[in-house]
Amino acid sequence: MTATTDTAVRHDDPPLPPVPEEATMVTLKISRFNPEDPDAQGFESFRVPALPTDRLLNLLLYVKGYLDGTLTFRRSCAHGVCGSDAMRINGVNRLACKLLMKDMLPKDKSKEITITVEPIKGLPVEKDLVVDMEPFFDAFRAVKPFLMTSGNEPTRERIQSQTDRARFDDTTKCILCACCTTSCPVYWNEGSYFGPAAIVNAHRFIFDSRDEGAAERLDILNDVDGVWRCRTTFNCTDACPRGIQVTQAIQEVKRALMFAR
Repeated sequence: MTATTDTAVRHDDPPLPPVPEEATMVTLKISRFNPEDPDAQGFESFRVPALPTDRLLNLLLYVKGYLDGTLTFRRSCAHGVCGSDAMRINGVNRLACKLLMKDMLPKDKSKEITITVEPIKGLPVEKDLVVDMEPFFDAFRAVKPFLMTSGNEPTRERIQSQTDRARFDDTTKCILCACCTTSCPVYWNEGSYFGPAAIVNAHRFIFDSRDEGAAERLDILNDVDGVWRCRTTFNCTDACPRGIQVTQAIQEVKRALMFAR
């Protein structure tokens, strides 16, 4: 047998990225930051195919998988439950896994759109779209977000009526994504502010009929960095991917401080 070679194909060339036939080309303008080269920070653009069934997270994974493996961002469950992939998308805090491309793509496929992606504000950027979440979790831990009771451990579950449970049902939905806190102008400018997410998680226990630590939490939130810093801009409520009425919860904590829960 005689060996033959196909000069038209070079096996050392990287494969071309796949482009689905029904895809619309989208430009992702992504904020880049590398701590090893801080002077090179800025935006970098990538043209990627998008289907109406895609989520923005799919486009970021496409960039990382086919165009630039150094792109760094957080993600985990990809179903809007873990809250890992919070970022600023076209200037608004969103979860990348919940933003459907069908809501962003133009009806005319010949038109291209640009989507700007940045890290959430108010927290130190570690690399690209990844921020240091420790200041956020420090505030969360400071409000003691756990059930506080006295006396002997119960021998059975603590009974609670449906009405009592409904009192704080909305604030149990928080997934600690930081979308609300990092959309707050007060938090951007005064990082010592506890922020909406911490107050929401305090609310969840302040109004829990089984809890005995409400007075202690209210005292914490009555501090100069507590609820009184809120300026009621509603950014937090608009940014929450879980639909929590964040501003309302903050106002209820304020009323609890002035009157009684």
